[in-house]
Amino acid sequence: MPKQFYPKRALSFPEQILHLESNGMAFFDKELALKELASISYYRLSGYWYPFRVRNKLGNVTDEFELGTSFSSTTALYEFDRKLRGLVLDAIERIEVAVRTQFTYHIGRKYGAFGHTDANNFHPSFNHKRLLRKLKEERQRSSEDFIRHYETKYEDFQNLPIWMLTEVMSLGTLSFGYSGLLNNQKLGIEDKKAVSEHFNIHHKEFGDWLHTLTYVRNICAHHSRLWNKKLAIRPGENKSLEWRPPLTPRNDRVFYILLMLRHLLRATSNGNGNDWAASVNKLITPVAKEKRWRAAMGLPENWLEHPIWK
Repeated sequence: MPKQFYPKRALSFPEQILHLESNGMAFFDKELALKELASISYYRLSGYWYPFRVRNKLGNVTDEFELGTSFSSTTALYEFDRKLRGLVLDAIERIEVAVRTQFTYHIGRKYGAFGHTDANNFHPSFNHKRLLRKLKEERQRSSEDFIRHYETKYEDFQNLPIWMLTEVMSLGTLSFGYSGLLNNQKLGIEDKKAVSEHFNIHHKEFGDWLHTLTYVRNICAHHSRLWNKKLAIRPGENKSLEWRPPLTPRNDRVFYILLMLRHLLRATSNGNGNDWAASVNKLITPVAKEKRWRAAMGLPENWLEHPIWK
């Protein structure tokens, strides 16, 4: 199919309302709708009214909305998703701090303050130069006073001790660094296990989870839609019964992520995550009453009784 020029023009806020009305969307408070469109944007909100659009006999999505669709119902989904992202970020922050602590503790005690700079302390196939490059970039971007102090006081300021460096290390770099740790039971070197066992999880699965959580964190940090997203980066399927269908139907939806966070929060020293889970329950329960919204999030019908969640 040959490419074509983009034909649509930018609509004024009142025109946006007229366009939506022509496709069957109801507006109960147009003055409020104008303010919301001016604050959130038509294109961003379109991802939240997409589930309300009618499919034709061929299964294709049309521009028409289901009978009874209102602008307020779509903005309610937007607000729900915004709050959900905030709760997910809160959990990831707690977990990230705990992972940094365990990573720092093990590397520092076993290999010394600058053990991370020695490629011999990592797997032979690991791209150690890339790790050092990423660490250098993150250190240079940081404006933390403790880094400036270190650089003015110590001669070898090109390399920071691991316990300083992890304070400015991104979750993505932390995940990458963990993936390069040695873990050879025959040789008696189990660095990955030393970190992952704190979280009561197998070291291979823990690395997989860190990679997935880095992706999810980026979704949240960039204010992208999460609640019904089909995850592009997903964790591998766990063979344990509680992680398999029908208890946990899908590993590419947000409920699987929530279960991961619930498990990891139980291992952190800053609380077992019950307060966090209670907040999630309060937020999700009203939305989960509708079957299609449960399906969109990957929630089983009795999700509150899930053995990992409760």
